[in-house]
Amino acid sequence: MTNPLPTDGELAILRALWALGSPATVRQVHEELLRGKDTAYTTVLKMLTIMTDKALVQRDDSERSHRYTALYSEPVVQSSLLKSFMANAFSGSAFKLVQSALDDDQASPEELEAISRLIAQAKSRRKS
Repeated sequence: MTNPLPTDGELAILRALWALGSPATVRQVHEELLRGKDTAYTTVLKMLTIMTDKALVQRDDSERSHRYTALYSEPVVQSSLLKSFMANAFSGSAFKLVQSALDDDQASPEELEAISRLIAQAKSRRKS
């Protein structure tokens, strides 16, 4: 399998499938998406068809109402998107990415402490 790089619309549909625990019908995905913003049923159907062709989802058409399942887990998609973003926006530098995130002063003291622990864990894994 290749690295999944869904568009924003595709990512919204994947999030709906993950939230629903897939497999899910178009109607179920549509209803889940309506919680966030108004989206036409036909748009969801078309997007799921495209996503099937792109191998982001799998369609089970053994029943009258087709059911769709995400082919990638949320962490796999997040990792793929992050790698692409880091490569494109920060020349592949994890340091520049983290520095930019921390420079925006959005992290709470609790998050900064958790980040410190993650860094310590990453360092200890590299020593082994």
